[in-house]
Amino acid sequence: MPAETERKGHAIPIAFAIMVGLLLIAPYFVYPQIVMQALCFALFACAFNLLIGYVGLLSFGHALFFGWASYVCAHLAKVGTVQLPYWLGSWKWLVIPMPPLPPELAILGGTAVAALFGLIAGALAIRRQGIYFAMITLALAQMMFFFALQAKFTGGEDGIQAVPRGWLFGTFDLSRPAVLYGTVLCIFLLGFLLIYRIIHSPFGEVLKAIRENEARAISLGYKTDRYKLVAFVLSAALAGLAGSTKALVVQLASLTDVNWHMSGEVVLMTLVGGLGTIFGPVAGAFIIIAMQNFLSALDQWVTVIQGVIFVIVVLLFRRGVVGEIAALLRIKL
Repeated sequence: MPAETERKGHAIPIAFAIMVGLLLIAPYFVYPQIVMQALCFALFACAFNLLIGYVGLLSFGHALFFGWASYVCAHLAKVGTVQLPYWLGSWKWLVIPMPPLPPELAILGGTAVAALFGLIAGALAIRRQGIYFAMITLALAQMMFFFALQAKFTGGEDGIQAVPRGWLFGTFDLSRPAVLYGTVLCIFLLGFLLIYRIIHSPFGEVLKAIRENEARAISLGYKTDRYKLVAFVLSAALAGLAGSTKALVVQLASLTDVNWHMSGEVVLMTLVGGLGTIFGPVAGAFIIIAMQNFLSALDQWVTVIQGVIFVIVVLLFRRGVVGEIAALLRIKL
């Protein structure tokens, strides 16, 4: 028993070391652009998993935070000038002229906007539970999608193209593939470790208690609405961090990032990898992105294949890929 307990205790550090090792050598075997894109979506899926896997809140509108952070980061990096709406008998725009910002500030700006949207959307959505919560998040995301379609600074259907990557901290040239890959990998690992720390903190234990039995958590004196709101904002901010990074990787922010399909895609990634597991969303993101890139020659059939895989996972692998592996080895991943 002590040996088995020790083996289980070492499972996550060993899995983390294997993941880091694979990510370090991945660019030598796979086109780096694909790996970086997968890392951005992996962080997005981890942020979504924080909400659904550990709080039990299903959001159908997480593309709101991912996509708008992408837009804000791309705009700040390319244009800089900020336009803020205000009401004075009719909607007007307050223009704050600024030069284009360096990539680190553009990413922080996108993340901050995502956190702000998360605070507003979360304050409205957590008043309801279950499918009503999911529908509120979907409605808010669709409302912001149509706003992105009409707003001038987003570029409408063309999006914001040719986003400059710039120099990180004025020292590292992100136009160099190796530097860009190292930066994206560091951002992903920092986000991943932050989520791991949140989950295994006293705050995370309260979130799990709310997921299991909210009424009992309330009876113990916890103000569950506050905990759910903080978790929602953290999830939104991390999704925004992923979206901001993705804008610099692909040098584009478009309507695809805020469309409801993106919200559905992150749900698929999380379920395929393993809901409520640490490494599941990462595996799910890489599986889905790999399918989209390596099966792109099949055109529309890629969506059909994804649907078939989703059905198979739901019917045969209820815990997801990583969840089933963890159950087989009797460890937590």
